[in-house]
Amino acid sequence: MSRQSTREGLEPVLDPADERLTSRAVLGGTIGNVLEFYDFGTYSFFAIQIGQAFFPATDSFASLMLSLATFGAGFVTRPIGAIVLGSYSDRAGRRPAMTASFAMMSAAVLLLAITPSYETIGLAAPSLVVFARLLQGFALGGEVGPTTAYLMEAAPADARGLAVSFQPASQQIAATAGALVGEILSLSMTSEALNAYGWRIALLLGAATLPFGLWLRSVLPETLHRPETHVLVTQPGGQAHSNRRIMSLGFVILTSCTITTYVTGYMTTYALNTLHVSAPLAFGTTLISNAVGIVAALLGGLLADRAGRRRIMIWPQITALLMTYPVFLWIAESRSAFALLGGLGALTLIGTIPYSAFYVSMAEGLPRNIRGGAFATIYPFAIAIFGGTAQPIVTWLIHLTGSALVPAWYMLFASAAGLFAMLMMPETAPLNFTPNHKRNVVTPRRLP
Repeated sequence: MSRQSTREGLEPVLDPADERLTSRAVLGGTIGNVLEFYDFGTYSFFAIQIGQAFFPATDSFASLMLSLATFGAGFVTRPIGAIVLGSYSDRAGRRPAMTASFAMMSAAVLLLAITPSYETIGLAAPSLVVFARLLQGFALGGEVGPTTAYLMEAAPADARGLAVSFQPASQQIAATAGALVGEILSLSMTSEALNAYGWRIALLLGAATLPFGLWLRSVLPETLHRPETHVLVTQPGGQAHSNRRIMSLGFVILTSCTITTYVTGYMTTYALNTLHVSAPLAFGTTLISNAVGIVAALLGGLLADRAGRRRIMIWPQITALLMTYPVFLWIAESRSAFALLGGLGALTLIGTIPYSAFYVSMAEGLPRNIRGGAFATIYPFAIAIFGGTAQPIVTWLIHLTGSALVPAWYMLFASAAGLFAMLMMPETAPLNFTPNHKRNVVTPRRLP
């Protein structure tokens, strides 16, 4: 065991000669995350069709709002799942917490996929859908914190950024898979068939992978009980003060991230309902954006390992802030495939990079004995308050104002708040930086 200097203090890290987790273990955690977010996100992509199946109303706007409100219901139980499963991961281990989360998600997805429509069983249909969403939210609330802690603890110190970047990248992979399924179904099915049962096919495709995911999670090696000294931080006010500061800033940054993510994920519904483009183009917009997001998330983690956490958070965030309004203005005025695919793709590329650096910075800044629970707790509160309301608020504001630029203004507000918090985050990378910003790797030395 050795320790390396950081700008904040000293943090113990594993030597290359110590026992390491295999790449299969990291892949197992990531794949489980992909499967869970695919099932959770598919609801968002098919919000219109699900609204028609379970929430019939006198007009399409009311039906869509009921569907989106039910989507938001899944965010209500996220904090509960985060507290329960996150603290469980800090006591019993990352693997049992991740396995339990995945098992509950499996049950919720199957229930949502097979529930008959309102026309068949009446009020029981929306009741079952709401219950499934609440269970999904509980399960997903306990997913992010333990998985992020697991990925960081499984990685060597000089590759933590890349390892942890698989957390946001896996969410983008899941979103891309969902958009790809939507694109294929929209091209191969009639509108009537897509509305009637196409969305069920998308959910069942995700459900087909659930047994493999459960097995993969159950055989992961554990990281919690490996020998490791607590993180030492030398900020004024002590460790407790530092933890509270990092968690408060993390909440703001996660709020910014979730608003950006869910507004971007809303682009399929936005393109169909507001811009009135074809279904293939609408699904293609989300598909391209999410595919670019995968590359950007991994790039952000890789850059964070090379140049430090703060710089890779701050500068791309400033660029994304300056790009947002012009991109949405171009999309709203032209409503062309080039604007939707190219403009939104470029914005996603730049805007995703900062959050990979943040994920690893947050995990590094917290001691291991609270890492899973603390990260898990602040994440769903940010998601529940701002993610669960993002799509209904944007839909309502577009309906109220008639402006197609509402998503841009909402994202600008979120990005500015996130940038302010990023500027206050400490540097946690196990590197030293000279005044001219060159990277100097610190030579490990033995503990006494």
